[in-house]
Amino acid sequence: MANLAINTAQNVNLDYKIVSIGERIVAFLIDGFILYMYALLVNYVGDAFRDVLNDNWSVFGFMSLLFLPAMFYSLLMHILFNGQTVGKMIMKIKVVKVDGTPVHWSSYSIRWMLRLVDIWLFIGAIGILSILFTDRRQRLGDAAAGTVVISTKRKTKISHTILEEVATDYTPTFLNVTKLTDKDVRLIKETYRTAKRTADHKTLKQLRNRVEEVLETTSELYDIQYLDTILRDYNYYTQNM
Repeated sequence: MANLAINTAQNVNLDYKIVSIGERIVAFLIDGFILYMYALLVNYVGDAFRDVLNDNWSVFGFMSLLFLPAMFYSLLMHILFNGQTVGKMIMKIKVVKVDGTPVHWSSYSIRWMLRLVDIWLFIGAIGILSILFTDRRQRLGDAAAGTVVISTKRKTKISHTILEEVATDYTPTFLNVTKLTDKDVRLIKETYRTAKRTADHKTLKQLRNRVEEVLETTSELYDIQYLDTILRDYNYYTQNM
């Protein structure tokens, strides 16, 4: 199983599974079925307008115009839906940059243009061989664009990182919580989760006292409420800076 480690803006390493060739083929077939159904629709519309246009060349031009979205389907979908087509959405996979930076439209364009070699020119043989014999399972288009296809089912859960779910309308309580570092918060969260799970109230109290000492704060909140608030406040400020 191949994995890709990506470092987030909060300095948290997330390991993603690089998808197998089978998953990519299934996603490709799903997209192919969608394009097939679209082609049937275009043919139906073309037949409906054939009598109206009364000119084979006009019908050909009209149908060619309708086929344009299909020709650029893969490129447009990846750009508009952040590295995913319908097939990739269903298979829960997506295209990302190897270094974790956002994928620029130019990278999608490189992948799309090299589909000619990877998929169409040799009936998929080049793309399949490239995926099978590269460490990151990249076809030529991926290698040229610096991208890789990963599973969106993250192995690392948010509860295992310093991240906390914070609502968009959340109002922070402790303004000076940013005095903490990512390392501090990771230690606080690990200690807090362990103490809470084992009902170790003594450790919770000591942890709370230490955090209050560092932040120079006092609060009427209970220990668990206080530590929960600290973690959420920290994430609110770091995610919105």
